[in-house]
Amino acid sequence: MKRIYYYYLALSGFFGLFILMMLWNTVLAPSDHFPVAMVLLAVITPLLLPFKGMLNGNLKSCTWMSYISLFYFTYGISEAYTTPSELYYALLEVLFSLMLCAGCSFYVYKAEKTT
Repeated sequence: MKRIYYYYLALSGFFGLFILMMLWNTVLAPSDHFPVAMVLLAVITPLLLPFKGMLNGNLKSCTWMSYISLFYFTYGISEAYTTPSELYYALLEVLFSLMLCAGCSFYVYKAEKTT
């Protein structure tokens, strides 16, 4: 496959994960214990740190985005196990985080292989 397809896979995973996290924590199932703003700050900020570099196709930013997506993968697995009422949201989080991780990883691999 061409390198650009992996980049599109990573972007799809990113935007899916971003939208899911925003909706899940504000509309679908907001937290009863913490303020919504604090939850959003803790959940969305790690995604936004390497985002500008990822949009520019920077390999180092894509590598960091791949590492960060593993946090969302483990969080999704733990939520799917501990909260059966939010199982589908957690499985979507796992799917989007895997798309982001695989897309970024293969994008960087293909870029390093061609140079």
